[in-house]
Amino acid sequence: MKKTRGYVFSRPFMGERVPQHVQNLVIRDYCERNRLHYLLSASEYAMKDCYLVLKQVLDELSELDGIAAYSLFQLPEDASERHEVYSRVLALGKTLHFAVEGLQMSDAKDRDRVEILWRVRQTLPGCLPSNW
Repeated sequence: MKKTRGYVFSRPFMGERVPQHVQNLVIRDYCERNRLHYLLSASEYAMKDCYLVLKQVLDELSELDGIAAYSLFQLPEDASERHEVYSRVLALGKTLHFAVEGLQMSDAKDRDRVEILWRVRQTLPGCLPSNW
């Protein structure tokens, strides 16, 4: 069974706020359905734009089969930082899972799909009329 480290947030992300215990339940269920050996989640620090814990998990990635994040929108908002995450995962031949979206990224095609979803999500707030 593949060893997969969970990754959760202790702060809101992209306007969402999900308690850590709920994030862990979703990740655990995702891992069970996808036959992944779920390792306890690493919890990101609460400071805005902080990804120190994610970087630590990426550093241990050679000992894992992948990372299961609660949501793809927990990746860094900064495109260059996000692409660094993609590059590190793909360079090691590992997989990045996104439990709530039911997606995984294990190759360049998956990476491109994840990035398109990111760009759509970033664009949506500017598409709504101001009286919404």
